[in-house]
Amino acid sequence: MLDATQNSQLPPRPGVGYKAQHYTDIMNNPGPVGWLEIHAENYMGHGGRPIAQLRHLAERFPISVHGVGLSIGGEGDLDADHLARLKHLVDWLNPASFSEHLAWSTHDAHFFNDLLPLPYTEETLARVATHISQVQDTLGRQMLLENPSSYLAFAESTLSETDFLREIVSRTGCGLLLDVNNVFVSATNLKTSPQDYIDNFPLEAVGEIHLGGHDEDEDETGAPLLIDSHGKAVVDPVWALLDYTLAKSGPRPLLIEWDTDVPEWPVLAAETARADAALALVAT
Repeated sequence: MLDATQNSQLPPRPGVGYKAQHYTDIMNNPGPVGWLEIHAENYMGHGGRPIAQLRHLAERFPISVHGVGLSIGGEGDLDADHLARLKHLVDWLNPASFSEHLAWSTHDAHFFNDLLPLPYTEETLARVATHISQVQDTLGRQMLLENPSSYLAFAESTLSETDFLREIVSRTGCGLLLDVNNVFVSATNLKTSPQDYIDNFPLEAVGEIHLGGHDEDEDETGAPLLIDSHGKAVVDPVWALLDYTLAKSGPRPLLIEWDTDVPEWPVLAAETARADAALALVAT
């Protein structure tokens, strides 16, 4: 098991999810951007323009690799071919951080294009811990596990999400990726307090914090239903929850995620400037 005191090698500055249309802007005028995130599955090939651009970016910026396809919570074994391709990417890129989601997306031979939730039980805990240990042993590095956005609660859950994550850290030595927007989305949907969630979260294990946008809808009763979409600007209540979190955690690497309806670079640059201001308030 890897040492739980290992930390992300990202700087406690704002980062942005990299999109190829922003390559020239980022290289010429990154503003406060101190690091970049890529999705692992977009860079598992062996050549071409994406790999060439990534090599140039990695010469100037620390890179965080964020996986979306390992299905850490899946009932079956991890996909050995997928894990091997991930190892190849991590070996040559040597990123500052690697992370994945607390979710599942595979069943038998089927892959679902969603990050699906899990019940928080001892059985799930053992399975997720085994998968995380396999990933860390294969990659030879600590991984960060991201808290999900939730739209319902499982009746069979016997652990809270924060207790589940704390136990995962204890068993595997992994770190955590705290998505503040996911906290806000889940708390709104489940009618709980996002501040209470942060109060109970093992902040000492956090290697990255993420922010993103969400869509607003209603459920069948007319109650608010938030959808984690990564397709809009971060809303003011999520910025406020970030301030609450940073006051407790201190500065952390802070990512702006915008994966759908991606705007022109100045819009993302403005979001990273606001993230930079939030970090400045708690800088030591």
